[in-house]
Amino acid sequence: MPEFQAPKGVPEYFPPRSSAFLTVREALAFPAQHAGYGYIELPVFEDTALFVRGVGESTDVVSKEMYTFTDRGDRSLSLRPEGTAGVIRSIVENRLDKGTLPVKLWYAGPFFRAERPQHGRYRQLQQVGIEAVGGDDPALDAEVITLADEAYRRLGLRQYRLDLTSLGCAQCRPAYREVLTNFLAQLDLDEPTRARAALNPLRVLDDKRPEVHDQLGDAPLMVDHLCAECRDHYDSVRGFLRDARVQWQEAPRLVRGLDYYTRTTFEFTHELLGAQSGIGGGGRYDGLMESVGGDALSGIGFGLGTDRTLLACEAEGLDVGAGPRVDVFVVPISDAARHVSVGLLAELREAGIRADMAYGGRGLKGSMKAADKSGAPRVVIIGEDEVAAQNVQVKDMQQGSQQAMTREEVVGELRRSIMEESQ
Repeated sequence: MPEFQAPKGVPEYFPPRSSAFLTVREALAFPAQHAGYGYIELPVFEDTALFVRGVGESTDVVSKEMYTFTDRGDRSLSLRPEGTAGVIRSIVENRLDKGTLPVKLWYAGPFFRAERPQHGRYRQLQQVGIEAVGGDDPALDAEVITLADEAYRRLGLRQYRLDLTSLGCAQCRPAYREVLTNFLAQLDLDEPTRARAALNPLRVLDDKRPEVHDQLGDAPLMVDHLCAECRDHYDSVRGFLRDARVQWQEAPRLVRGLDYYTRTTFEFTHELLGAQSGIGGGGRYDGLMESVGGDALSGIGFGLGTDRTLLACEAEGLDVGAGPRVDVFVVPISDAARHVSVGLLAELREAGIRADMAYGGRGLKGSMKAADKSGAPRVVIIGEDEVAAQNVQVKDMQQGSQQAMTREEVVGELRRSIMEESQ
């Protein structure tokens, strides 16, 4: 047993699995990048009050799961449990909302929640998120959802489902809240659950405990109490999703774990992940910017779980991130060849070719073993004869053939053949 170990509930990614992790993260970010979303790098910790006010004190995230500490200036800070509140704070602080609207941003990185670790449920979780702030057009809702759906499809995922609903607005939510509160008052609930219902009765609908869940079968639904404006908005969102050929399932009981959601709300789940089936989700958050001191601008966004999406890919048997880590492996067989090889290695990398070489002054047998382990489809061999003749031997590892090339032509020839194969 090593003296030090990674903290419990914190996944580590190292080769070869880290290649799949990077592939997933890049695939989740790709649609947003190509849709014109700008990148934002967020602080890992923020003022605790930002999350209390922005996420909601009735949520488990704030009341039970945040890593909160007091710094040397006696300020209460918390590791970020989610990304939206930080993005909104940055937009307000940096006056990004005073330019062209909507403000479209994407981000990626670790988030932190102090909860009981399970398979797919981590204390340090990785996400890719986007936010579109400053527009209430239902077509923008559809765009955000479509970008998430495109990200999953790019990875080849097929066994996921998109759940969709509307949580209403400040005009129709109060009447529904009263109806739901009256319903919950008739149930056999423990005191902590009643206290949660007093803060936000919708949170009770998200309770997965059988003794609570089994009593909610006849609970009133928000979609049945939408005002005319919210109903029109939801109908338009669904119409635009049909235009984009995105499939979804109506989920009138869907309640996300954060208080700021209004109107369009959605979640992606994967059928092979068991209890922790959520791989991403999000929704609209009208009123959130006002709650942190900004203007009354609407927004919508999502957070896609990189860890869980990787688990979903593995569950479907998708070989994401597969392939050699380098295109070319250089094998020097003498001291003079090592000098030539270091120079060649630099040229290959400058030409955009992923390249590595055998280190440690090993002989041909040991160096070829290293080349084989690298997975490189081509190996450049340089010995005393090659140094003298100013050429190299290029071996095709799949076909087993070997060809001599001059030192001047080898980089160009390798680059050309690699580009041809990638087309």
